Amino acid sequence: MQALQLTAWKQPAELRDVPEPEAGPGEVVVRIGGAGACHSDLHLMEEFESGMVPFEPPFTIGHENAGWVAALGAGVTGLEVGQAVAVYGPWGCGRCRRCRMGMEDYCENQQAMPVMGGGLGADGGMAPLMKVPSARLLVSIGDLDPVAVAPLTDAGLTPYHAVKRSLGLLVPGTNAVVIGAGGLGHMAIQLLSHLSPARVIAVDQRDSALALAARVGAERGVLAGPDAAAEIRDLTQGKGADVVIDVVGSDSTLALAAAIGRPLGHLTIVGLAGGTLPITFFGVPYEMSVATSYWGTLPELMELVALVEAGHIHAVVHRFPLAGAMEAYRQMREGTMDGRAVIVPSSSSIG
Repeated sequence: MQALQLTAWKQPAELRDVPEPEAGPGEVVVRIGGAGACHSDLHLMEEFESGMVPFEPPFTIGHENAGWVAALGAGVTGLEVGQAVAVYGPWGCGRCRRCRMGMEDYCENQQAMPVMGGGLGADGGMAPLMKVPSARLLVSIGDLDPVAVAPLTDAGLTPYHAVKRSLGLLVPGTNAVVIGAGGLGHMAIQLLSHLSPARVIAVDQRDSALALAARVGAERGVLAGPDAAAEIRDLTQGKGADVVIDVVGSDSTLALAAAIGRPLGHLTIVGLAGGTLPITFFGVPYEMSVATSYWGTLPELMELVALVEAGHIHAVVHRFPLAGAMEAYRQMREGTMDGRAVIVPSSSSIG
């Protein structure tokens, strides 16, 4: 079969012929219906180098995956061939306390693990078939379309985890700001709108992204730039934002987050743009809690699937064939895509 593989650091991924995976004891092979294209993949191609992570190329990229069970290894129970499933992205040891709680994103033994997940050291989903090392990493999605579900395993799950961290602050009359209204941001906006009574304000440098933000629940949109902080202060009657979720993470967005945050508020950094936030006594609002957030938990993925099944949230997706995956990444790099790109293995699934 053909797979989109990263063959060397700081090189674009390329299509290669690879053997079809087989399910060994305890393993499951999934026929991929959709694999989300993520900005993290661009970081892998363009910025990572040997020693930064505990794995090396080559491997098939694609860490946002959903499809149907194709084969079950010996000893696997509770799944059936043909069953639609989402693949939980971060793979921990499965044995430590956090993994047993479903928090494999924060596995206590992650530093000793040879891979971080499918598409992150192990072969991911940008191929017709993907091998998953354990049935515990699969979540049933019922009748949902795997193409629509795939990006939710990261672009939905990551902001869901970040939003849940701050729900206790978001009472009536509060304000939440999402910086970056793209693939993750448009999901964060929906989640905040559905799960809290707060007013949601979106910030982006593209008018098209702000238009998308308005369609999915943002009450106001602010164009990124030198006047953004003052505009947000005006919108919040001078109080600032109780919760800021930065899905970009650059120097400029972090500076904006600090400028618009409210004392006792939360700033959660999700984006991987590599920016820094100087912490000084007067550099951030008093008692503002600043945290980074990595992915989400297995139970949270189950909760997210339930939200999708109930029709409360959805990912805005753009479908690309496997042969067109690098075009999707080009559009993402150039900032011309609103929503999330999903790579599908079959031309019959392109729409």
